[in-house]
Amino acid sequence: MRAGRGIDRQRQVHVDLAEEEPGAAIAVDQAGVLADPAEAGIARQGAFQHRRGIHEHAVAERADLGGDARGELLQPVAHQLVVVPSQRIARDIGALAVVQGGPGVEVVLVAVVQAHRDHPHGRRRRGGRAWREYRITAMNRPAGLFATDTARRIDAQATAALGGDGWALMQRAGQAAWHCALQYWPQARRIVVVCGTGNNGGDGYVLARLARQSGRPVRVLHLPGATPRTPSAQRACTEYLAAGGPVELSPACLADADLIVDALFGIGLAGAPDAPAAALIAAMNAAPAPVLALDVPSGVDADTGAAAGAAVCAERVLQFIVAHRGLHTGAALAHAGQRLLAGLEVPEGAFVGTAPAAWRWERTALPRLLPRRSRTAHKGESGHVACVGGNHGTGGAVMLCAEAALRSGAGLASVATRAVHVAPLLARCPEAMVQAVEDAFALVPLLARADVVALGPGLGQDAWAQRLWRAALDSGRPLVVDADALNLLASSPQPVPAAVLTPHPGEAARLLGVETAVVQADRFAAAQALAARFSAVVVLKGAGTVVAAPARRPRVIAAGNPGMAVGGMGDLLTGVVAALWAQGLDAFDAASAGALLHALAGDAAAADGERGLLPRDLLPHLRTLANP
Repeated sequence: MRAGRGIDRQRQVHVDLAEEEPGAAIAVDQAGVLADPAEAGIARQGAFQHRRGIHEHAVAERADLGGDARGELLQPVAHQLVVVPSQRIARDIGALAVVQGGPGVEVVLVAVVQAHRDHPHGRRRRGGRAWREYRITAMNRPAGLFATDTARRIDAQATAALGGDGWALMQRAGQAAWHCALQYWPQARRIVVVCGTGNNGGDGYVLARLARQSGRPVRVLHLPGATPRTPSAQRACTEYLAAGGPVELSPACLADADLIVDALFGIGLAGAPDAPAAALIAAMNAAPAPVLALDVPSGVDADTGAAAGAAVCAERVLQFIVAHRGLHTGAALAHAGQRLLAGLEVPEGAFVGTAPAAWRWERTALPRLLPRRSRTAHKGESGHVACVGGNHGTGGAVMLCAEAALRSGAGLASVATRAVHVAPLLARCPEAMVQAVEDAFALVPLLARADVVALGPGLGQDAWAQRLWRAALDSGRPLVVDADALNLLASSPQPVPAAVLTPHPGEAARLLGVETAVVQADRFAAAQALAARFSAVVVLKGAGTVVAAPARRPRVIAAGNPGMAVGGMGDLLTGVVAALWAQGLDAFDAASAGALLHALAGDAAAADGERGLLPRDLLPHLRTLANP
């Protein structure tokens, strides 16, 4: 959700495309965005100054933020690469465009600034064309993710604010989609736009008309009898036909396409596609051309991320006005490739009375939560984590937990485990204080000294495990509960208000008394149900980890990779969350930052390949990332 607003003399940008992927490059290919040169508009006003960055690109940064409310929002920033084709830049605008949502909605991203033509790093060549590359600041605040009913309300309020005619908004959406196609597939000539009967299909007809007017051989494909049903979509279809655009009823035309545009369902689909639609989706997925999906890959639930039947696999997804929460977790991640957002310049009044359903957390959230330590810091201030687990045959799990806690900044880490594991664990990690604990009585003093207890890695479910589990619950200490400690909780449910639960979908299903498929069908609902049932913070692991807590808006972790699907990764996460909690974060922030830190370490470790990734490969990256 993005409405362009200017700082200084910036006029609104016509189409606002912002990548949601953390740290990715943004390419803006449109007229009327920024000044040329940047100095002419803003440097002379003292608002920004040029300097060399630590990389090879110039950096635009605010020189003086004092007394400027909007400028102060720019203070905690992260750099993001932006590519701007110089020949498409207006020379008379001059300032920085800040992109933000309506009232109560976090700022999502900052727009782009063009480098001076004479700057030594102001030009590069790509594909024979001159491009200017510039590093800019981006807000390090989470991005709002919206539920479908809220997205519909915003759309309706935007339509009303634009005079009550949905045609204006459809034109903007279609134009944004066309610009996106030009940006990412400039060489595509043969374009097939698959249109449905609703407004999503109308957006596709607008794109098809614009593509045809550019001289490209474009075809619209729709199912037999699936003609537009809404007034705006009917108008878009009529204008496309008036421009001489052909319509196909057979998916055979997909075979020679350079680009396929999915404008079949958008957010309008409820349930699985019917048989004809499923066959069409299968044909789109089988075609060799890349797919650009408009708003949502057809077949994916924009609210939950589930795919009840056939679903389009899109290389890129261009969302309109707001980002859909379902595209960030679960099955949707296998169908929605790069997610983009076009704000369509809707009036701020369109967001009145609305709020995000969740927040998307990425790397830029860490500096606020993990500030640099005081020069006078001591180990006691960094917290003491007690790791309880390591039954016969699973001693490595509790040691991974302890090492992760230490690498994430805990000042002290104790381990309570079986006697047989003491010597091997000390040999591996002498920094940990390892104790043999054969009964609950021996565990009580260790628990009393700890700030946070990491309970569960390698714990098991035998009598020894049950005694330690009960002693930990009765201690009143903050708990991070994982693995078999969750299974013991499932067998004896009780509220644990001073706890963070870290289940994978199978454990979550046992805690809720449902099938795993039910959890995966709506990961947001499952995480929130767990938080309500156990009065605890919940980290629902998996693709698109969801962090939930009673009376708090869920957070989705925008990091992680399939290589992390290996035994022991959860033990690391338990230690990371416990360490951050022990260092003073509240439970919800510790769970969120811990899940993010763990996922980012997994991504860093996977640079050499996802297959074969081991939990201990993450340990050096945890230390680096814990010091943003």
